[in-house]
Amino acid sequence: MSAETGQGPTGADEHVRKVRLPADRRTPAAARAVVRSVLADADLDELLNEALLLTTELSTNAVMHAKTELDIEVVADPGGLTVTVTDFAAGPLETVRVTPKNDHTDISEVSERGRGLLLVDHFSSRWGTTHLPTGKGVWFRLDRKNGPPPDPPAAGHRHNPGPQPTPMIPAAPEASDAPSAGAMNALMHVAPDAYADDTLSDFAGALLARVAEMVGAAGGTVRLDRGDGAGAQLLARYGRHPRPEDDLLRVPLAVNRPYSGELELDAAPSGYARPLAALVAERLSLHLENDRLRRADVRRQTWLTFLAEASELLAQSLDVELTMALIPQLVVPRLGQWCAVHTTDEWGRLQLAAASHADESVLPQLHDLLKENGSDSLHGRLREASRSGSQVPLGAPMDGIAVPLIARGQRLGTLAVGRHQRHRHDPDEVAVLEDVARRAALAIDNARIHDERRRIAHTLQQSLLPPVLPVVEGIGFAAEYVPTGDTAAVGGDFYDVVPLPDGRWLVVIGDVSGKGVQAAAVTGLVRDVIRVLVGDGKPLPEALARLNKTLVERGGGRYCTLALAAVGRAGDGLLDVSLHLAGHDRPVLVRSDGRASFIGTGGTALGLLDTITSPSLGVPLRPGDALVFYTDGVTERRRGRELFGTERLRDAAAPLAGYSADVVAARLRSATLGFSVESPRDDIAILVIRNDGTA
Repeated sequence: MSAETGQGPTGADEHVRKVRLPADRRTPAAARAVVRSVLADADLDELLNEALLLTTELSTNAVMHAKTELDIEVVADPGGLTVTVTDFAAGPLETVRVTPKNDHTDISEVSERGRGLLLVDHFSSRWGTTHLPTGKGVWFRLDRKNGPPPDPPAAGHRHNPGPQPTPMIPAAPEASDAPSAGAMNALMHVAPDAYADDTLSDFAGALLARVAEMVGAAGGTVRLDRGDGAGAQLLARYGRHPRPEDDLLRVPLAVNRPYSGELELDAAPSGYARPLAALVAERLSLHLENDRLRRADVRRQTWLTFLAEASELLAQSLDVELTMALIPQLVVPRLGQWCAVHTTDEWGRLQLAAASHADESVLPQLHDLLKENGSDSLHGRLREASRSGSQVPLGAPMDGIAVPLIARGQRLGTLAVGRHQRHRHDPDEVAVLEDVARRAALAIDNARIHDERRRIAHTLQQSLLPPVLPVVEGIGFAAEYVPTGDTAAVGGDFYDVVPLPDGRWLVVIGDVSGKGVQAAAVTGLVRDVIRVLVGDGKPLPEALARLNKTLVERGGGRYCTLALAAVGRAGDGLLDVSLHLAGHDRPVLVRSDGRASFIGTGGTALGLLDTITSPSLGVPLRPGDALVFYTDGVTERRRGRELFGTERLRDAAAPLAGYSADVVAARLRSATLGFSVESPRDDIAILVIRNDGTA
C-alpha cells in the first residue's frame, strides 16, 4: 500500500490524502481508516457516518467488480469532504448520466447502477465520475451544514475532485421519514457473532430488528425451509406475529435449492420499505447460502465417514450369513425406515436373506409384505430391479427404493430401503444408497468366494488324513488335528497309520513346507508314495531314500520332515517300535511310571539333498507306555514372543501316564491351544501310540 499526504496549495485548512490499495477483502476497512483519519485531522466528525458508508460502498464495488488495485483520494476543507475512488480495469466505460440528486423518499426512483451508486446518489451533496486513460472512478462530495462553500481549485492544482464541465446539482433537503446515514451505516455493519450458540438465527434476528425499526414495522419474521422434510421453520421474529389478513411486505430469500425462505414485514407502504427489505434479504441470503454450503460439506463428510465405516465393517466379515445380516443394520435408521436384502438362487429367484425395521413391532408386517407376489407387489418391484439392473421406486404402503446388488458383473440380488416418514430420499442419499449397495454386493461376493475356498480347503485337507484310525487289539492309536486359523488355506501337516505286509503297523507323521494347494499336492504325493513303497514290502530306509529322490525331482522345491515308526508285537506283552526320523522333531516317550523323555536321532529332511541319513532306533514299549509324535505347530505355538516349546510339551505329557491314547492326545491338544488366545498360525498334529496290553 502506497500513500501520499499533505496540504493543498490553497492553504493549511485543506487536508489531502491519496492511497493505493490492493484488490483485497480488507481494502474497504483500510479505505475507511484513511477517511476517518482525514476527518479527524480536519475536525469534520459530523460527516463521519455518511463518509464511511459511501466509502465502504464504492471501495467494495471496485474490489468486487473491477478486481484491480484502486486509488482512494480524500480531500477535506472547511466546507466539507470529497472522496474519489478510482480503479484500473480495462474495457469500455459505463456512461453515467449527470442529473440532479434524487430528492424522493422512494429509493427505487434511482436508475439501477448497483446499491453503491444508489446510496451515493441519496446521501452525497453531489457526485460524478472521472474518466482517465488508466481507469475510471467515482467521486462524491459531502458539504457541512451551515458551512462555508468550498473554494474553487487553484490553477495547477494536482487534485481534481470531479469532472469540471458537468458539476452535479445540489440536492434538496432529505425528507423527514428517510433513514439516516447512521442507521444505514449500522444496518450495513450488522455481522454474525462467531461465538453465539445459534449464529445464523441471531444474525437474522439482528438484521430483522434493525430494518423493522428503520421502516417502522410492527412485526416481522424470517422463515427458512432447509429441504430436510421439516418444512418452513421460523428463523427470526420481531415484534408481534403478523396476522394472515395483514397486507405484508414479502421478499423471497435468494438461496439455492433445497433452501427456500421469505422475509415478511408488517410495515406501512413507503418508498424505503421494499428496497431496504430487499437489501436485508440479500445480505441474509448470502449468509444462508454459506450455511447451506457448509451444511452440505459437513453432510458429505458425514456420508464419506459412514461409507468408510460401512466398508470396514463389511470387509471384516467373511461369513456370508453374517455379512447379509449386517447390511440392514448399517442402513437402518441412517438411510431409511426399513431395509431388506434379497439374494438370487441358482434359478434366479429372489430369496429374503435379512431384513430390519426401525420399529421392531412392524417387522412381521414387513415380512408378510415381502412375501406377497404379483406384478404390483413389493416382491414384483424387487424382481424388476434385479432383472433390469437399475434402481426402482417402491410404492405404498412401504415407500422406498430398490437397488440391485451387482458385483463383478454378476447380479446377486437386491437392496430395498424404505424412506422415513415425511421425508423422501434426496439425491445425496440415493447416491449413498447406490454406493452402499455396491460395497455390500462386493462384500457378499467376497464372503461367498471365501466360503467356497474354505469348503475346498476342508475337503482337500480331509482327503490327506485317514478317515479313521485302525482299531488293533493291544495297541492304542489316537490323533488330533487342528488346522491353521486361516480356514481357507490347506496346511502341509499330515499323519497316517498303514498296515505292513509282515503284520506290523507303520505310523507316519510329517510336515511339508509351506501352505496352499502346492503344499497339499506335495503332501498327497508323500502319503501315496509311502503307501505304495511299504505296501510292496520295501524296507523303511529304502522307502525313505526313494521318497527323497521323488521329492527332489517332483517336489517343486518343497521339502518334508518325516517320522516313521513300525510297530509290532514282541513277547511278554511288549511292543517293538522301529523308529526312523528324517529331519522331524523327536517324539516323547512317556513311561507308565510317569517318566517322560525325548528319543531318537534327527536325520535329513526329504527333498533337500540327493542323499539322506535316517538313523534307526529300536524302542520297546511296555504295557502302559506311550509314544507321542507331533509337528512343529505344537512346539512353535506363540504367546507374544514366548513359544510353547519342547520342554513344556514334555512336562504336559508326563502326568498323562496311565491314560488311554485318546485322552493323551486330547489333553495335549487342549494344553497347546490353551497356551495362547490367538488362532493357530500353523497346523497342529498330534499322534499317540500306546501299549494297551498287560504284562
